[in-house]
Amino acid sequence: MSNALHVGLNHYLVVSSLLFMIGVAGVLVRKNVIVILMSIELMLNAVNLSFAAFSHFNQEPGGQVMVFFVMAIAAAEAAIGLAIAVAVYRKFNGIEIKLFENLKG
Repeated sequence: MSNALHVGLNHYLVVSSLLFMIGVAGVLVRKNVIVILMSIELMLNAVNLSFAAFSHFNQEPGGQVMVFFVMAIAAAEAAIGLAIAVAVYRKFNGIEIKLFENLKG
């Protein structure tokens, strides 16, 4: 008699939705730009988890290919976001989200 735990698609989707909700909560807290960027990364990783889970359980490689595109977008978002945060820090000596309202564009 085996008591092996079977991890199904529902388990992956529950973890993915929990990660996404934590990311949304982090964006809504908005203490500073670094917290917002990390929360967006968490939300993108939650989407990646659901893409990979659906791809695995449906035996389709399309979801795993989409994960690579999302990872590329996440890397670009992190690089651009951190560059903007550094520029704001140099100008205003802080990276609070309220300082971004002072930018002209």
